[in-house]
Order: sequence, then structure tokens, then C-alpha cells
Amino acid sequence: MKNSALLIIDVQNEMFLEENPVFHSEKLLHNLKQLINNARSNGVPIFYIQHNDSSLQNGTELWKIHPEISPSSSDITIQKTTPDSFHRTNLYEELMKQNINHLIITGIQSEICIDTTCRRAFSLGYDITLVTDAHSTWSSSELSAQQIINHHNQVLRWFAETKETKEIIRKNEDNN
Repeated sequence: MKNSALLIIDVQNEMFLEENPVFHSEKLLHNLKQLINNARSNGVPIFYIQHNDSSLQNGTELWKIHPEISPSSSDITIQKTTPDSFHRTNLYEELMKQNINHLIITGIQSEICIDTTCRRAFSLGYDITLVTDAHSTWSSSELSAQQIINHHNQVLRWFAETKETKEIIRKNEDNN
């Protein structure tokens, strides 16, 4: 069996502001909660990736992980300043310590941090599962959020196996 870890990228309070919440925010949180519960019940380590920049300043309320999916004391939180969860972080070292070779990738923002982290993880030799209904974004002037998500679910198949939340949970239930 693969030594897996669940990565939850940039699911921070700022992404859920009432005036401009991430697309399908409630569905995203629901799926993430299912994946977190499943990971914990199966002994899969959880890594929270937390972005830091001028609007997401370390320690502020907007910077904090969304309270519905808050990390437990056994989870690891990694701080980053670029779209790449590996660049200038200790993520790779932490994964190596736990002999992780399979990443289950979720979070925000589909076309930036999710895409970049998927591609980088692939280049580093990880097996990757992109959870197609557990990452999200915002609409742009050219494309709807759903179109962006759909596009990245298609493109990232070159780098990752793609599965829905229910498929991951069902697979783990079948293995127990």
C-alpha cells in the first residue's frame, strides 16, 4: 500500500469572505471534512499548507485555516509564500521523514497553487491523486470557476490520478 498524505492547500478564512467566497465554498468544505475524517480514521497524515503574503499576513484572522477544517495537534502545517507548496518550504523534508510517496491534493486555487503543487510533486517523483471535487477557485473575466476547475481536472491528469471524494472514501472502506 502507498504511504499517502492528504495535502490541504490554502483553505484559509480570506477565501470564504461573504463578499467574494471561493466557488462552491460549502461543497468544498463538506468534501474536505469527509477527506479529513477518512484520513484520520485510516492513519493518513494530514498536511495543511498555509499561504503568507500581503493580504494573508501571518497571525491575522484572514490568514488562519478555516475553522470547519482546523488542524489537530497531530497534523503538520507548512508555511509558503509562492504558489508552489515545495518552494522554500520544509514540505519535502517533512514528507521524507514519514516516507510518504503518494499525495492526495486538495484546496484552493485550482489554476495557481493546486496546479503548481501538482506539477512540482510529479517532478519530484510522487504519485498524486487530485481530488476533482475538493479544489476550487473564482471566476475570471474569461472563464467561470467551474470551467477553470474542469479544465484543470483534465490537464492535471497528465500528472495525477483524478478521483472524486466519494471514490477515495469508498476505496479506503473497501481496503478495511
